[in-house]
Amino acid sequence: MSDIGPFSCIIVHHARDAFANDEKIAQQWRALNFTAKPNLALAMQQFDNFIQLLAANTTVQQIAATTKTRGLTLDAIYVRDASILCATGAILCRMGKPERQNEPAAMAETYRAMGIPIVGAIESPGTLEGGDFTWLSERCAAVGHGYRTNQEGIRQLRVLLSDSIDELIVVPLPHHKGPGDVFHLMSILSPVDHNLAVAYSPLMPVPFRNRLLALGYTLIEVPDREFRSMGANVLALAPRRCVMLDGNPKTRAALTQAGATVMVYDGSEISGKGSGGPTCLTRPTGKWRGQTLPYSGLA
Repeated sequence: MSDIGPFSCIIVHHARDAFANDEKIAQQWRALNFTAKPNLALAMQQFDNFIQLLAANTTVQQIAATTKTRGLTLDAIYVRDASILCATGAILCRMGKPERQNEPAAMAETYRAMGIPIVGAIESPGTLEGGDFTWLSERCAAVGHGYRTNQEGIRQLRVLLSDSIDELIVVPLPHHKGPGDVFHLMSILSPVDHNLAVAYSPLMPVPFRNRLLALGYTLIEVPDREFRSMGANVLALAPRRCVMLDGNPKTRAALTQAGATVMVYDGSEISGKGSGGPTCLTRPTGKWRGQTLPYSGLA
């Protein structure tokens, strides 16, 4: 498996459906720790533009509105967190943020409609969020142990991945801003090629950083200011073909110097206010057991 593409399809949950209306936004944004109230019209326009950017590179599948999606919160726009994909299909997460507990069931409906097998699900008392997991090579992955993903969730994940993996690296995550903040492993690491990753090393455990270097990775270091604007959150659509949030010029320049093609999007409403960059907004699908994951429809 891979987090650097190319992908058969990328699943998204449009702001039009996740945010729904101004009343829902007004009721939820503070409780969900958004930094400010999203502007619905601008959020929908930004998401349309984001989908156009993705669709120029791959197929985009939007989650259909169903009875299971109607009860989801604004956070459901960050579709990465509800599941993980491995060589045998999808693993449904159990969210560490209680308000997001219904998202995996909605993702399960989407996977079934697309014909993607469901390997299993994380069960209580385990918690696991997809933003805490990334593939480092075809059979090596890393998982963050923090406020959103606990030890029991990692134990269950290891069992579910048993046929798909040779090594699962557990990365202790820092307290940083505390349990109320969104902080995932992919907040500080984004692989963009088989031997290149964007990283924010000040919050990275030394043993894990050394392990990345031992695996042959070169790290593009994100400056402090751009970490705060999600410069470390970069989506690779293919090796060194990247999407990142606009407003991170130093990280973008470093990626370009490393031979990457970088596309940017304006995400003030869909990324900035909810603290979720392009990896958070997407659930790429790839292959399992050598077969391309099927998909249905275009965005």
